[in-house]
Formats: sequence, structure tokens, C-alpha cells
Amino acid sequence: SWLHRNFVFKGYRTQIGATSGSMGYGTPAAVAIALAEPDRAVVNWTGDGCFLMHGQELATAMQYGAKVVNIVVNNGMLGSIRIHQERDYPTRVSATALRNPDFVALAEAYGLHGETVRTTDDFAPAFERCLAAGRSSLIDLQVSPDAGSTTRSISEIRDAALARQG
Repeated sequence: SWLHRNFVFKGYRTQIGATSGSMGYGTPAAVAIALAEPDRAVVNWTGDGCFLMHGQELATAMQYGAKVVNIVVNNGMLGSIRIHQERDYPTRVSATALRNPDFVALAEAYGLHGETVRTTDDFAPAFERCLAAGRSSLIDLQVSPDAGSTTRSISEIRDAALARQG
């Protein structure tokens, strides 16, 4: 994932993540970690598809006072699945588009602080406001559906697959 490739973790027990391809793990895991380690900053970096699987755990966070900054990378699709489909079956993409709710409104309905981020320049101030909120928060990080992987866009992956097919 982008985070694993581009973020420098500065010590032991600073990152926990599913490494077997499971989806939806991040939100409930982050809530549990925040409850177990209440004096540490906990950040949940998750895709929109994964978040939709267990996003209701925001209620658990608020009920028990867990403080988590949830960053939902919102590209409107099951991005990892889409990449595999484009790579292996570029003319047969199926069931990866999402019709997402307003994630900030959803977070606020649970009592969280919410922010929408559309540009790189907006990220740091939004993240700082979330850390200072004193309760769980959510950033709806809106990215292009074509963003793809850390090295290639969805379009580039599709074009390479079509070129291989001849």
C-alpha cells in the first residue's frame, strides 16, 4: 500500500496492519488499539471500500471514548480489486464502483469531528485539526479514481494489459 511504501515508521509498535489481503480490518483494529493504548495517537488509514465494511465501529469509538483519526482514501471504488481486474481482465471490469455516502456527514452523525480534503495543501491543516479535536475524527481524502497504485495509474495498468493481449 501507499502508506507502507512511503511512510517512515520510527519505532517498534508504531504500525499494525493486515498483511494477508484482508479487507475492512483497519477501522475495528484502530478502535481496539486506541482503547488499549489511550495515550498514543492512533491513525487508521483505510480505503473507502474497506471502511464501508466496518465503518459502524465509529459508534464503538465514540461510546468508549477511543480517539482515532480515520483517514478514508475515497476513490469511489474497490481500488485493489479494480487493479487486479484491469491487469488480468481489462475488458471485463465488474462490480468495483462504489456509491459512497458523505463520509463527513456520517462521521458527524456518530459525533466525530469530520474534514474533507481534496488537495495536498489541505491535508496537513485538516490532520492537525483532527489530532486536536479531543475525540475520534475522520478525514474524507478524495482522490482521483484513476490514481491506481503507487507506481501506475488505473489507465496505465489497463493500457499495459491491453498491449499484452495484442
